[in-house]
Amino acid sequence: MRTDTPWSALPARDHLLAGEADAAGAPVLDVVVPVYNEEKDLEPCVLRLHDHLARTFPYAFRITVADNASTDRTPEVARRLAQALPGVRSYRLEEKGRGRALRTVWSHSDAPVLAYMDVDLSTDLNALLPLVAPLISGHSDLAIGSRLARSSRVVRGTKREFISRAYNIILRSSLAARFSDAQCGFKAIRREVAQRLLPMVEDTGWFFDTELLVLAERAGLRIHEVPVDWVDDPDSTVHIVRTATEDLKGVWRVGRALAVGALPLDRLARPFGDDPRDRGIGGVPRGLARQLVGFCVVGALSTLCYLALYSLFRLGVGPQLANGGALLVSAVANTSANRRLTFGVRGRGGAVRHQAQGLVVFAIGLALTSGSLAALGAASGSPSHGTELAVLIAANLAATVLRFLLFRAWVFPDRDRGGDRDRDRGGDGGPGGDRHPGGDRDRGGDAGGPVHAPPPRPSAEPAGTTHAEPADDTHHELRNAR
Repeated sequence: MRTDTPWSALPARDHLLAGEADAAGAPVLDVVVPVYNEEKDLEPCVLRLHDHLARTFPYAFRITVADNASTDRTPEVARRLAQALPGVRSYRLEEKGRGRALRTVWSHSDAPVLAYMDVDLSTDLNALLPLVAPLISGHSDLAIGSRLARSSRVVRGTKREFISRAYNIILRSSLAARFSDAQCGFKAIRREVAQRLLPMVEDTGWFFDTELLVLAERAGLRIHEVPVDWVDDPDSTVHIVRTATEDLKGVWRVGRALAVGALPLDRLARPFGDDPRDRGIGGVPRGLARQLVGFCVVGALSTLCYLALYSLFRLGVGPQLANGGALLVSAVANTSANRRLTFGVRGRGGAVRHQAQGLVVFAIGLALTSGSLAALGAASGSPSHGTELAVLIAANLAATVLRFLLFRAWVFPDRDRGGDRDRDRGGDGGPGGDRHPGGDRDRGGDAGGPVHAPPPRPSAEPAGTTHAEPADDTHHELRNAR
């Protein structure tokens, strides 16, 4: 997974001022159209999109054709459009991959709002302004078109409808995604969010959209959904089975990375106070309410696991050995779950120490439960299995309260959680920390910023456009872009 994101936190969302963008010579919106062997559809798509933006969009705009390794006349068509239409550019990449094309162009765009749409223009363009308006106003970080919203109007075959809905069910069940449509080719993002989020997205193909959205949602960024009118393209060249297979592989990879805390999503946090969730509960220490809820959930599941193990072990050994074995196994699992889910400690740093401290807490719980069993045996001689379980539940309730206090104050104190987060960032707790190993640099950047390739240079663009002209107005090819 990529971890070479910039150090600074995201700035507070502000309304974009058109005058400032114009003064800087940059458009407010950069719409990217990724293409591969689209010599037939490219020209009518760009002409229609350019006409729509020129008539309806109130800010300066740019259309960027991102050709990723086409082998037909697509590059020639793109160059001709760039020469004929103001505000149109073309880029040439020598490697295939829609995600690679988007990341390359978005990473080097000077527009504050970045968008993309498929070349078939299946989505009605009247949704474009509602898509980018929340980003321009500062309300949202990302925006997506949704074909599955109640008010959307969609025309497509049963097969594609089933696959789309099944895929979104998989995302909801496996990655806890709450957005409704991951793969509609109609999305937008604010540039400062893209600069920090794109280096963390590993996929370069069709799963790029899903990975981008999942990471953004897990980081607490705001995703705006726009119902769209969408008509399926019967001539689409997308290979459904191969794409679905790659998507499922991506779901597994991202799910595993999220489960082990391998992604430093805290780097995407907005400044304190910009998110309503930052408003603490009066009179309650920050984070305590959430930690109590998480600890109770983990504790309930651990107790069920413990009782099941005790009943299983009790079939072959005495009550004390069964209690000790069940408590040991559930304690290790309980410490790991609370470390990640309740107290938000990510990465492997300090994991052994935390488990050792957790075993000390386990020993205290063992003393309470074992003492309760011994007292029960002394009082009643041969108690029933149900009586043993009742006593153990009562003893575990007392041990649970003590366990939470020890976890919060000793095992996972605030300073320890902060230190682990800093180690996750690859440094020593501040911007001056060490960079990540060279493996991250091999992916195209370092900890200082999302550098994937030398900035791509645009093709020819006529005078009169609303953004800065390149020094050389001839067409260039972007080679070896990541």
